[in-house]
Amino acid sequence: MDVVLRDEIYKQAIKWVLEAGESIRDKMNDPLDIETKSNANDLVTKLDKETEQFFVEKIKGTFTGHSIIGEEGYGDDLKNLDGTVWIIDPIDGTMNFVHQKRNFAISVGIYQDGIGEIGIIYDVMENILYHAKKGEGAFKDDKRLSPLNEKSTINEAIIGMNHFWLCENRLIDEKVMQQFVKDIRGTRTYGSAALEFAYTAEGIVDGYISMNLSPWDIAAGMILVKEVGGVTTDINGGELDMLNKSSILTCNISIQHRILAYMQKGRK
Repeated sequence: MDVVLRDEIYKQAIKWVLEAGESIRDKMNDPLDIETKSNANDLVTKLDKETEQFFVEKIKGTFTGHSIIGEEGYGDDLKNLDGTVWIIDPIDGTMNFVHQKRNFAISVGIYQDGIGEIGIIYDVMENILYHAKKGEGAFKDDKRLSPLNEKSTINEAIIGMNHFWLCENRLIDEKVMQQFVKDIRGTRTYGSAALEFAYTAEGIVDGYISMNLSPWDIAAGMILVKEVGGVTTDINGGELDMLNKSSILTCNISIQHRILAYMQKGRK
């Protein structure tokens, strides 16, 4: 992507993200009109839909020819990532949004021919903006994030996880995951994949594992993590398919092989 054009897109995307965040805060106490999607825990609100529509209208009205993948379905039906593609989660952590009115984020990843160019994650209620451009580092507001420190052992690691490895269709043997949890320093669950990626990039957790995430959950965060020297793969160490759901491991690269060893041992 041309550097001048990328800078223009970057500035415009941040402006829209902040504008969308302000709108969400203003409407926080309005009736949410909550619906379920795939199951009772897969929530969507009127505000999720309105926020995605806001982005679609802004992008299509400003950048002719750009494509959009959005969680709520207002984007394009794409078969590949050719050209410039915006991958958007208008409210990542909708359950937190509904129940806690905090710990949710707007996530925008912008890709050029399948390569991550711009990543933006906005913690709406804390008013914290994580952002990155390919090759230019990652930032928390105006502060540049430091490269991730090397970890000498997995016993020092704090890993973000959720409960899905306990489900009936779990990909990893339960006993292996229990041993993994015992062997690391600790686990955290924040309820927003975007924020878990941002925290990994910031270095306040050392990684994040999830068994089933969609492209809009990870698109922005992958760019942030890469810019500080981290790595993102599926739980087998393979490349991710950015058009379909995948298992996810994003982490400090110095402990990747140790975590993958547990995943390999526990594969069912």
